[in-house]
Order: sequence, then C-alpha cells, then structure tokens
Amino acid sequence: MKIIKLTSESKTDLLNTLLKRSPNNYGQFEAIVADIIANVRERRDEAIFEYTEKFDQCHIDASTVRVTKAEIEEAYKQVDPALIEVMKKAADNIKSFHEKQLHNSWIDTKEDGTILGQKVTPIGLSGVYVPGGTAAYPSSVLMNVIPAKVAGVERIIMTTPPDKKGKIYAGTLVAADIAGVNEVYKIGGAQAIAAMAFGTQSIPKVDKITGPGNIYVALAKKACFGYVSIDSIAGPSEILVLADETANPLYVASDLLSQAEHDEMASAILITTSEGLAKEVSLQAERLTKELSRSEIIQKSLNNYGYILIADTMEEAVEAANEIASEHLEILTANPYEIMTKIKNAGAIFLGEYSSEPLGDYYAGPNHILPTNGTAKFFSPLNVDDFMKKTSIISYSREALFKVHRDIELFAKSEGLTAHANSIKVRFEES
Repeated sequence: MKIIKLTSESKTDLLNTLLKRSPNNYGQFEAIVADIIANVRERRDEAIFEYTEKFDQCHIDASTVRVTKAEIEEAYKQVDPALIEVMKKAADNIKSFHEKQLHNSWIDTKEDGTILGQKVTPIGLSGVYVPGGTAAYPSSVLMNVIPAKVAGVERIIMTTPPDKKGKIYAGTLVAADIAGVNEVYKIGGAQAIAAMAFGTQSIPKVDKITGPGNIYVALAKKACFGYVSIDSIAGPSEILVLADETANPLYVASDLLSQAEHDEMASAILITTSEGLAKEVSLQAERLTKELSRSEIIQKSLNNYGYILIADTMEEAVEAANEIASEHLEILTANPYEIMTKIKNAGAIFLGEYSSEPLGDYYAGPNHILPTNGTAKFFSPLNVDDFMKKTSIISYSREALFKVHRDIELFAKSEGLTAHANSIKVRFEES
C-alpha cells in the first residue's frame, strides 16, 4: 500500500482520485442503458426475455420468470442448515435494530381550532435488486427487505439474474424467504430496473427500487429516478481506518482487505499518527493478500485505491476523515469513543478492535447499505424512513384563519399570485 504524508495537497489529490470512482463519471454507458430502458418500456416482457437470453444465456418466458414455491423449497435443501440458522439470527438483529427507527403519525391541536399533523404511511410496493454473477450477497437481501417489512410495506418483489440453467443462487432464495419477499423474478441488469420502474406483463411496477448492482444497474436506477423512488446510486465499496500507535497492525490490515476484496475499484485507506504502525500495516497487507482467495482483486484494488496516510496529529486525521466521508469508518485508537464524537461524516462507524467492519455487513443489525463516494456528507444508511411517506395534515377553523388571513393575502400578492390571495379573501367578504 502507498504510504503518504497527510498534507493539504495529498488530501486533495486523494479526494479527486476517489471521486473518479463515482457512477456519475461513467457517461459512456448511459446511451446503452437508455436504449435498454426504452426497449423495456415499449416491448415489456418481450424485451426483458430477449435481454435475459442475450446477457445471461438463459431462456425465460412468462411461465418461468417467477420463482416457484418448489424452487424455494429446493434451495433450502442446498444451503447448509448452520448457515440458515445464522441468516435467521442476523435477520432478527436487523429487524430489532430497524424497529427502533419507526415513527408514528401525530396531530397537534390548538384552542382556536388549528389542527396540524403528519400522517406516516408505508409505500405500497417495494422492489429489491440482487446481483448475481461472480458474487452473490444473501446479506444484502436481508438488509434491503427487512426495513421495508418493518415499515409495513405490504408487497415486496425481488429481481435477480438466473444462471444459464434458469436457477437462482440458493442462498439468495433462502435469504429472500427468511426476509419475507413476496415474489422473486429471474431478471437481472438494467432491464430488471426498467421492468420494476415501468412494469411489464409479468413484473409489476413498484414504488421504490433498492439494492446494489453493476454500473449498468446503477445508471438504470439513476435514469429511472423520478418515475420511481430509489435508495441511492451506489459506488464501489470503501473503508477508512483511523488508528493510533495502540492499534493492532494485523487487525488493521485485515479490515482494510475485507473491503478491497469487493472489486478492483474498492478503496481501503488508513489514516494514522504512527509511522511505525503505517509500515507494519503495509507489510501485513502484503503478506495477507498472498494468502487470500481473491488476492488478484485485492491487489488491483490496493494498487489503485489503497492508501496509508500519516498525520501529524489526530485532529488532522479526523479532519481528513470528515472530508473523505467514507462508507465504513473504523476507529482503532486508545479512546475511540472520544474520537467518534468528532466524526461528522461517515456511513457507519465501528468502534474498537472487536468491531470489525464485517460485523456490520452480516450480523449486528444496522444496515450495510450505506452512502459511498463522499455522499455520507448528505445521505444516510438505508432505513425504515426510506419505505415510508409522510403526508402533512392541515385544518383551520374560521376563527383561526381570520386571525391570519391578511398576512396570507399579503404574502400571496407579493408573489403576484392574486388567485391565491383571493382564495383566502373570499372567505371573509360580506355575503
């Protein structure tokens, strides 16, 4: 890993390098995605079945596109029972955490007859996209679906690409069943996003699409936003570790590699005040990379976006962490809780040497679908609110409106909207 002195210049260079990983910088694929979306909107089922044949080398039609109960039962037989139990425990933790996020409708009344409030209602139909290909992520199924279930969404569908035999990864199907998915469809890629956004004969139009995917999926979600709500346009995974001389270099290196193995564009960054720790982490990372199954991906990730920054003070380190606004932030210092109070921007914060990032990915309960590419400065992790709508409630009595009607009329006239003003005024004219 590259060891660099943390300066204003090196920080700026790093931020610019990381921003190049954003899906917003892949405009050359937008035309392809736009064509797919337009084709699906026009030809619906016919288009998505053709794309499945083309991209997944699998023949699917209206009679086979939906996963059957028998296929789910068969999936359970293919998954290690011990893993199924772990999934159920993780699901319980995720459910428990997200239940604490629930908000209730409320009403506020005043003696003059003013009634204001907010009605909180779950969306009606949610769609989740789950990648297939070289890596399958049952954990993401749990993270996408369970908050929607907690929110009270009545119908949740899932799309995921099939293999050449028309099968879905067994772990994905088991996770979908545990989480409470109502329907699973064997469609992947940008065409799956378009199908959920606009509806086809086989796949219903949803109100919201969540879930990760490749660059085509990300750009399709971006293009369909507005026709349907989305969670975010996720970029490659990233981790930032803040550490001092008390940190265990083996732990730090292992945690950095846990994200570098996602893909070649994942970023792994250590910011430390200890030059000794920096050198030891670099050595440990080099050694561990050779031993891990995804060593080629890890090495390319580290070559491209792996950095060790040495700061003069922890204050400088924290300032840099806040500017980077990493998806995952681990704090491995003598007093991680004190440092945590100074963090303003991060998707998820992991405190102490026994709170390794994969704990959040799989088991603890907080959502692992997090803002990337610096968007933690203004976005939050996926949560129950993402599946709720908030509707304002307004009711004034004649007495309450009379007290303020001239104010409203003045405000409306100042904007040149005389019909607005008149709508208030006519209620107090002599009949």
